Amino acid sequence: MTAAQDNPGPGIIEKDDLPRSGTARRFEGYLHGGPEVSFFLVDAPPGGGPGLHTHPYAEVFVVQQGKVVLTVGDATLEAEAGQILVVPAGTPHGYVNAGTGRARHVDIHAGDRMVTEWLER
Repeated sequence: MTAAQDNPGPGIIEKDDLPRSGTARRFEGYLHGGPEVSFFLVDAPPGGGPGLHTHPYAEVFVVQQGKVVLTVGDATLEAEAGQILVVPAGTPHGYVNAGTGRARHVDIHAGDRMVTEWLER
């Protein structure tokens, strides 16, 4: 058990101390005192993004910079800085940075652990 798991009290976590997963930093609640939330801090280059996948919980995308094109079920949606998208639990989804610059967004997972089923990579 890590110190964060032993001590669920308040504390500061440096972004650069979070594990990197491709173009994102990953926070999983169970590793940091047990909050029922996890998230990615994404900083993707043009054309970057994951293939179709699902989660057994909802995911919320908070776009902070750039433009992303998301596939959500049968729909294709464009989201840009200042917009928020909610993907229901179990819905296949993926995205690509459709802009010419970096896309930065926070992808919030409604669970203390990230659980992903990859449909394509």
